[in-house]
Amino acid sequence: MELLFAALGGAVLGLAARYVLPGRTNHGAVLLPAIGTIVAMVVWVALTWFGWAWDGGWIWWATLIIAGGASVAAGTTLSRSRVAGDARMLHELMRTGRPGRA
Repeated sequence: MELLFAALGGAVLGLAARYVLPGRTNHGAVLLPAIGTIVAMVVWVALTWFGWAWDGGWIWWATLIIAGGASVAAGTTLSRSRVAGDARMLHELMRTGRPGRA
């Protein structure tokens, strides 16, 4: 049951990252919440395997901080990558008139 609450926390942090970070038009609406959810679940399970107690506060802090950080990192990286890729494609289209190299 606690895993579901950790997953929900990761989803909420991913959703918050989507609307706080700039460039949200460069990736899908569900991508950052999904990344936050998956990372929170993996971290939670890994920490319980390492013997951290589920009713301790540190497992919650570590899980949510790592999930939020992963969502922010993914949002920032994806946005920058998409903008750079779009600029390269525009440059290529303006130079040759067709996408890709021929």
